[in-house]
Amino acid sequence: MGFKKDFKDKLYAWSQTVHRPLPWKGIDDPYLIWLSEILLQQTRVDQGLPYYLKFKEHYPTVEDMANAPEDDIMKLWEGLGYYSRARNMHATAKYIALERNGIFPNTYREILDLKGVGPYTAAAIASFAFNLPHAVVDGNVYRVLARIFAIDTPSDSTEGKKQFAELAHELLDKENPGKYNQAIMDFGATQCTPKNPACSDCVMSDHCQAFAKQAVAQYPIKTKKLKRKKRYFNYLVLNIDGQVYIRKRTQKDIWQKLYEFPLIETTEEISELGDLEKSEAWQQWLHEQPVKIDRKSKPYKQTLTHQLIHACFWEFHLDAAINLTDFDFQLVDRKNLRKFAFPKIIDWYLGDKSLYLNLF
Repeated sequence: MGFKKDFKDKLYAWSQTVHRPLPWKGIDDPYLIWLSEILLQQTRVDQGLPYYLKFKEHYPTVEDMANAPEDDIMKLWEGLGYYSRARNMHATAKYIALERNGIFPNTYREILDLKGVGPYTAAAIASFAFNLPHAVVDGNVYRVLARIFAIDTPSDSTEGKKQFAELAHELLDKENPGKYNQAIMDFGATQCTPKNPACSDCVMSDHCQAFAKQAVAQYPIKTKKLKRKKRYFNYLVLNIDGQVYIRKRTQKDIWQKLYEFPLIETTEEISELGDLEKSEAWQQWLHEQPVKIDRKSKPYKQTLTHQLIHACFWEFHLDAAINLTDFDFQLVDRKNLRKFAFPKIIDWYLGDKSLYLNLF
């Protein structure tokens, strides 16, 4: 066992010295715990915290969320990214409210079966809400265990995931799993951080094998190198009498269920209007329609996990409305654009005061 038998005691001793208040800590309401865990997936705590407070205020119960219009959910989520989480969250709320009479599942397996819930989230909810002995294994835990025990198996490999999960379960305080899980996550978030960890005053430093080898920065080891696909978006901002055309993204792609302007995607960045006019979409939407180009925006870039989006906004003035209902576009007042949930890159454009668009 070695240091393993003392790990829990060291961790608890450390947690007594750290004050990290969060509104979902110490509660046992499974709905609010589930809400916090969904919001914090792939999200920093400081970024997710205000969203948690907003959702809790708007939807204090799972029934409130289940009854909310989808557009309201997406608008409240706007800017948080990974929008499939919001869609899955709404679907799960409906399932719990309508098919389980508002009663949250109370076993690990049933929680894991919920839409949008993986092993980490299921373990967190099970331990925090129901005190079930399931160890959380997230990025913080991978990092802490990899450094302290100098685990050379890549954490993103099948073998590594199994090894970390087994070690995490072995170390877990089976009598107080929620307390233990919160402590190790706090330790990774505030002490054993990804960059510049506080090793000099760490309670684990005498036992940390990575620290002893002066190799803390090398852990955890990963095999996969992230590759991002470049995409080039050209948005057509078609203005007519204080109104503009938008539609909801429904295809299986990024930003599903968010709104956007008419979009023409190209294989590379373009600067000439003629290149847009050659596209199939332009021919379908604006063939022989007289349009006047007002301006072309500066380029915007948004980095996603697996994609890099380059976007330009082409503003046009129309003398008369065009029929785009067959393509699911709707004509809305520009002053009402705040009511719709847009991808972040469009929000950046709309909020760019240098454009003098007077959109709101």
